[in-house]
Amino acid sequence: MTPTTGSRLSAPAMAGAPPRPRWVRQLGIDTAYVLAGMPLALAAFIVAVVAIAAGVGNLLLVVGFPILAGTFLALRALADIERNRIASVLRLPRTRPIYRAAGPAAGVWRRWLTMLADTQSWLDLLHGIVVFPVAVATYCLAAVWWSGAIGGLLYWTYDWALPHPSENNEMLGLVGLADTAGNRILLYTAIGLVFALSLPYVLRGCAVVQASLGRALLTGVAELRQQITGLQATTAQAQAQTAAAVSAEATALRRLERDIHDGPQQRLVRLALDLGRAQRQLDTDPAAVRQTLAGALTQAGEALDELRALSRGIAPPILADRGLTAAVAALAALSAVPVDLDADGLGRLDPAVETAAYFVVAEALANIAKHSRATECWVVLHRTVDRVVVTVTDNGDGGAQLAKGHGLAGLSNRVRAIGGTLTVTSPVGGPTTVAAELPCG
Repeated sequence: MTPTTGSRLSAPAMAGAPPRPRWVRQLGIDTAYVLAGMPLALAAFIVAVVAIAAGVGNLLLVVGFPILAGTFLALRALADIERNRIASVLRLPRTRPIYRAAGPAAGVWRRWLTMLADTQSWLDLLHGIVVFPVAVATYCLAAVWWSGAIGGLLYWTYDWALPHPSENNEMLGLVGLADTAGNRILLYTAIGLVFALSLPYVLRGCAVVQASLGRALLTGVAELRQQITGLQATTAQAQAQTAAAVSAEATALRRLERDIHDGPQQRLVRLALDLGRAQRQLDTDPAAVRQTLAGALTQAGEALDELRALSRGIAPPILADRGLTAAVAALAALSAVPVDLDADGLGRLDPAVETAAYFVVAEALANIAKHSRATECWVVLHRTVDRVVVTVTDNGDGGAQLAKGHGLAGLSNRVRAIGGTLTVTSPVGGPTTVAAELPCG
């Protein structure tokens, strides 16, 4: 049977073998890290000493630069090995700093000087010096604790092969306690048990101390730079969203002003003129007054209808009352082009998300009716764990774009203002797809 994607069971576990306890795996990682760290630290220490003695000491001579550059490269390789080892001990992602490098056309001296001016290269040198005594201490502790645990727990297997002169026991103050084989085995087994029970904690402490030192010197600068870069990216995104919100608001206000000027305002002016004419005709031509007032009533009704339509464009009541699905269904019912709607299972969303999704569909349907010459369109609203995806597709002529001055550009700003993205795919000849991804987590 093939396991499904995302299964956390390993092959042995799926075959019926019991899963290995986490502490056993971590103990193996910590032990391997500490024991292997000793020869690596020794190699780094030797290279660092060579760098200081032969390289730094001879910088005034020409021979000092290539020696120091060569040792820096060797320390860089050893540091990369240590960075990979640190990640498994501290359970952190692998981080490698960006070393300064001269351009491809730079000469040898330029490359050497650039390497000498790199802060991280000197930190690698410092790590090679200070990690050696730490590695010696952690290596000795690991060796003592493993030896005590294994030797104590297995003491019963080799007690018979050891000499046990009574004077040695007296010197150790163990007379009466370890004067028989049974007591000796019991004593050393208890000591081995203490070592075994404390072994995971001691090894973990040794590994964390040594790895933390390596992290501070070998990846600390890189992690700080990544944090700064992440903060800068977050700030830039926030600024872009703010600018998009301001631009979308300004566009919406200009459109509202234009629609009021071209629609209700003109009808209200016409209404005022008709009422003035009716007032002048009141004494001379009552029949004409009746006709003028009928026209004025028509203008008032049409102005009221246009104001209602504008108010629905600002904040459609159905969206607030019944949610996004009902509001989009109302848009689809009023569309001049037949709409195939798929918007099940959305539920209620954040008001800002619902408003943005509503206007994506409204603007897309309006553009389809005005410009695309399409005969059918499809609207799909799909919700995932943290996103709402809105897709509007038509079979029209294509050619839609997000260029400045087009209606979709203002719609893109509205979507970006809440942290979403809007894409338009519209080759000449069609079809056109307007897709928006909006956060809803």
